[in-house]
Formats: sequence, C-alpha cells, structure tokens
Amino acid sequence: MKSLLLLWKRLALECASQCCTCATHDCKTVMRRTEHEGLSFLTITLPTFGKDLEKGLDRGSVDHDLFQGFSWRGGLPKFLWGFLDHVFDRTSGVLLDDPSIDAIRSIRQLTLMFGKLRVPCTPERERRAFDAYIQCEQDVRESDRSISSLQWEEFDRMSLMLFGRTFLSIDRKIYNGELLPVKHGPGKTADGISSNAKFRLTKWTERLEKGYFPFGEFCLPNWSYYPVLDDVDILEPGSEIPVKVVSVPKTLKTPRIIAMEPAAMMYAQQSLLHEFRVAISRSNYLRRMIGLEDQDPNREMAHQGSLNGDLATLDLSEASDRVSNQHVRHMLQRFPSLSEAVDACRSRKADVPGHGVKRLAKFASMGSALCFPMEAMVFLTLIFIGIQRSLSTSLTLRDVQSLKESVRVFGDDLIVPVDHVHSVISVLQDFGLVVNTGKSFWTGRFRESCGKEYYAGEDVSIVRCRRNFPSSPRHAPEVISLVELRNHFYWSGYWSTCQWLDERIREVIRHFPMVLSTSPVLGRQSVLGFHTQKIGEHLHNPMVKGYVVAATSPNDKLDDHGALLKYFLKSGDDPFFDENHLERAGRPALVRIKRGWSSAI
Repeated sequence: MKSLLLLWKRLALECASQCCTCATHDCKTVMRRTEHEGLSFLTITLPTFGKDLEKGLDRGSVDHDLFQGFSWRGGLPKFLWGFLDHVFDRTSGVLLDDPSIDAIRSIRQLTLMFGKLRVPCTPERERRAFDAYIQCEQDVRESDRSISSLQWEEFDRMSLMLFGRTFLSIDRKIYNGELLPVKHGPGKTADGISSNAKFRLTKWTERLEKGYFPFGEFCLPNWSYYPVLDDVDILEPGSEIPVKVVSVPKTLKTPRIIAMEPAAMMYAQQSLLHEFRVAISRSNYLRRMIGLEDQDPNREMAHQGSLNGDLATLDLSEASDRVSNQHVRHMLQRFPSLSEAVDACRSRKADVPGHGVKRLAKFASMGSALCFPMEAMVFLTLIFIGIQRSLSTSLTLRDVQSLKESVRVFGDDLIVPVDHVHSVISVLQDFGLVVNTGKSFWTGRFRESCGKEYYAGEDVSIVRCRRNFPSSPRHAPEVISLVELRNHFYWSGYWSTCQWLDERIREVIRHFPMVLSTSPVLGRQSVLGFHTQKIGEHLHNPMVKGYVVAATSPNDKLDDHGALLKYFLKSGDDPFFDENHLERAGRPALVRIKRGWSSAI
C-alpha cells in the first residue's frame, strides 16, 4: 500500500502544478486517513468523493449531502479545496460559469484512480453480494406480477415494430433447419470441462435435442461418427446442470456476480448469438441503436450530449439480473421457432453459494451468450415506449428510424434524448429495472458512457490503477499492469508521474527500453519513437533487450471426432494458426515474463 500512497502523492503534486494550486494539505490528509482507515480509504472513500463531484456537476452545485465524511470550509470540502475552487464558488458551492476542465479531470483522477483495484473482497462482502443476487430474484418475480396486461400489450406492440423483421428472418432460418454450430464460449463452464473437451461433449439436454439443437448435427463432424451417440447422456429437464454462480473481482466494496453456463447450453447459445448479430447488422436502424461489440458510438454520443445537452446517459443497476424471462417471452411470442430455440438453451436453475439450487425468474445472468443481445433489445423496447408516452402519440417505424442518431444501447449503458428522459426512466422502473441515478446524467454538462467521461465536450476520462505494485519479476500480472499504467499516464499527459513510475519499474525489471505499442516487449511508449540496440538477423528489424509475456496453455489433448469437429468449426474466416491447438488449449494457468531479444516495433 505504501507504493500506492507514493503514487497518489506524486500524481497529486503534478495535478496541482497543472491547475496552479497546492496539494500539500491534501497529501497529508490522504496519508493520515489511510493510516487509520486502511486500503478502503483509497478504494471506497475516495471513489465516493469522485462520484459526488459528478453529482455536483450534474446538479450545478454542491451541498453538505455530498462529500460526507470530509470537513468543510465555506461552501466546499477542505479536501482538494484548491482544485474544487476552480470548479465551484468557494462560498456558495454553485458551479462556476466556466469551470476548469483541468481541475475537474484532476479531481476525478485523484479520487477514482484506485476505485477498481483488483483486491479480494472480505468474505462478508462476498456473502452479501450472493444475498443480493437472491433478493434480485425475488424483486424480478414481484415485478412480473405487478406489470398489467395493458403494459404488456404496449410492450408487445413496440417490440414487434422494432424487431419484427429481424426476428422473422431468424425464425425462418431456425424453422428450416439452417441453424448451425459456430463456436464454444471461451470461459469456464458449470460442468468444469476443459477447453478441448468441449468438442467431445457427452452430456446434452432433452430441451436442446427437441428445440432445434440436435446433438448429431451440432456435435458430430459427420454421420460416420454416429456410434458416438451411444455414449451421450441426454438429460431430462429435472436433471440438467444448473448454472454455477460465482464472484469475480470488481471493487473492494463488492465483487461482480456472474454465472457459468453448462458447456452444452453455451454452445447452443453461441449459435443463436451469431444469428442475432448478423440480423441486427443487416438492419439500417437497429445496427445504429444496438451495440453488441463496438462501444465507440456510445462514447461519441456521450461526447455530443456533454457538448449540446441534448442526449442523456443512463446506467442501470444489476441490469442483466433484472431482465425477466417474461420480458423475453413476450418479445418473441409471435415467432414460435425462435422462441422455442431461445428457451431451449436458457438455463432454468442456478447454484448459488450459501443458498443452494434456485429456479430462475431472470432470463439469464452475465455469463450467458444471449444475455447481452436480449437485454439490449428489451431496453430498446422500453426506451421507445417511454418516448411514445412522452409524445402522447403512437410511434411509427418511420418515427423510430428518425431517432436512430439519438438512441443507443450497449449493455447497461443507455443513450436517450433529454426531452424524454423522465418518461423513459418511469417506463424502465415500471418494468422492474433500476436506474442508477448516481451514474446517470442529463441536467448538467457531464456525461458518461462505456468507460469514457466528458464535461462540456472535453474528455475528462481517467487512468485507473488495476493492481498493486510488484516487488519481483515473478509477479508477472502486476508487472504487466504497472507497465500499462505507466504508458496510460504518459499518453494522458502526466509525464512527471511517468518518470517516477519509470524508476519504480526499473527497480523490478532491469531492462525497460523504449518501444512502439505494437511491440511484444514490456517497454516505455513515447512520441519519440523506439530504441534500437541491434538489427535482427532474419527480418532486419530493430531489436531491443527486454521482457516479454510468456504464457503456455495447459495440456489438453484432443483427437478423433472432437478434433475434426474443431477443425470444421474454425475453418471459416477465423482459422487456427496454432499448430499445437490439439495438444494445448485454454487460458494459461500461469503467466510469466522472460528476458530476451525481441522486436521494438
């Protein structure tokens, strides 16, 4: 923790220099409070201060309900007072007519930098996260019962208008037996099988078999391998493997809760995900309103909203877990083949630590391949219901298409016109969703979406420290993270902090040359280019001595029909280039760095 404090101090002094103020008192405050409160001051208390700044920017003023836990002087907290004085009036706390962008960026950087540090939560916080998962299930069930038939009719009409043609094209393809396997998911599965073992599945479900995913068509490379079917266990609904709910690091305050799907379910889900992606990309208006891979349009619209004030950015709490299965069933009810296929590859039960196996009311948690597209389509439907209510008129498809530059959904990040934001929020809540007002903005000039933040058209995004500092080259993930942190600081203009980090990095790894961002070497990036220590014998390229990441996939041998199936699945636009993929596969269990000569470019 000492290194984190020294980094904060160095960065605070550089930010103070940029903003023509002094941070000496702030440094003493951070040192004193961290000594008494521990790491939580850096990872929880300071980020809360940063979020309160954003609320103040949105409101146009600050009051004592913000920045709690910090003493005040006049109309502002004493902590970071020199920076806040460039943003708000020191006596009234009212936002200045022309606040300093450098000061806003500096406050956010100093308070939010450690908010997502990868450190494990306490068992108590983890237990509360699982309890919240169960409580969310109860909320979803209650919400389903509270939605009236008239509301469902409005939902049905809007979703049909938005997605009717898209769903129809997929429905016909499924009905005609044209649904094909695409790939397996990259992550771990509930049944705990290895990466290559996914290509020789021995467990399938009756629902998949009858729901347009026959094992022979999806898991055999050709029908000459039909004897394999004798060894396949077709699970009835009551015997299906439940999703495995687990926690992954997010913040010290709370972990992220995800669910690992059974391999068979994920395999089928990937097939449908591919069809949704293709169908949405072919729609002139849907591809502009729904993002499944590219976050940049959301970021650009957030930039526009901060500049013009015409677009609001909304964030949803527990977005994935609050999309009900009823939402999806209503959306797909006019497309029987598609509806049956989606339901067939949806896991119905979850194994939750401390609570046992529970039947799910939600459509799916994060971890399902269909979670992202289905929630996006549900959110888009509700957004246009909100706009329709705001206008007090029934929308036509032409009306929808006219708003394709003003509405967009990427996961739980929503962009909507400011004129309709209150109506949209009301509809989202009517259908059981929770808007995170602390991360939603529409009244001021601050906007945030997909990891980028803007104020008045200026980028005020920050650099985040993800891991603790390493003390040895053996701490490879920490070394890699620290080098990335250094380079992010460099390109963000914190050059004095970069110089300090360069010294810290050289204490851990001896060789730290200047390289391009495309180089495999862990090195310094700079506008000055790259070092050349010698010329490569074969390619005549500039070479430097440094550390490169070395990661070996675990042993995972695959042969027979599984190997042939893997070949067929990867013989399209994305073939394998790893000649050892049938011997080793999956995410490396251990990442290390090794010293040697490598290209600087």
